[in-house]
Amino acid sequence: MMKSRLLVQIREELRARLLRLSKAAMEAHAAATDVGSKAESKYDTRNLEASYLATGQARMVEELAESVRLFEAFELRAYAPTDAIEMGALVQTKISGHPAWFLLAPCAGGLEINCEGCEVTILSPASPLFQQLHGKRVGEKIDQPNLLIVGLS
Repeated sequence: MMKSRLLVQIREELRARLLRLSKAAMEAHAAATDVGSKAESKYDTRNLEASYLATGQARMVEELAESVRLFEAFELRAYAPTDAIEMGALVQTKISGHPAWFLLAPCAGGLEINCEGCEVTILSPASPLFQQLHGKRVGEKIDQPNLLIVGLS
């Protein structure tokens, strides 16, 4: 089934991103606290810049770790074609006549996963398209973008 494979791929991608970002954050922290990065003059901001980078990356690691935790617990139920679109729905659409797939998920919005030859974009609740799709049914249209809902699973 596409949804179970998709969920596995999302979890793998999020874990891989978390690993890469954690490594980068540790390197940024090491650079910020390195004795050699001490300011040589009042105009030397290397240490301050490294500190800002380390802080930002640490925050991103926390957010990504939360996404991993949410997706580890996330279950995708099957939807009937007559059901309303809700969190966890895999929605097949046509945007200006071109096929597009979207998964409504609690986080990781914007992540694109290629699953079984289909490019699936994850939509989180903050996305305007998530909000437009939520509650709609197969056969309904959304004007902006020119989108037709053609399938639901």
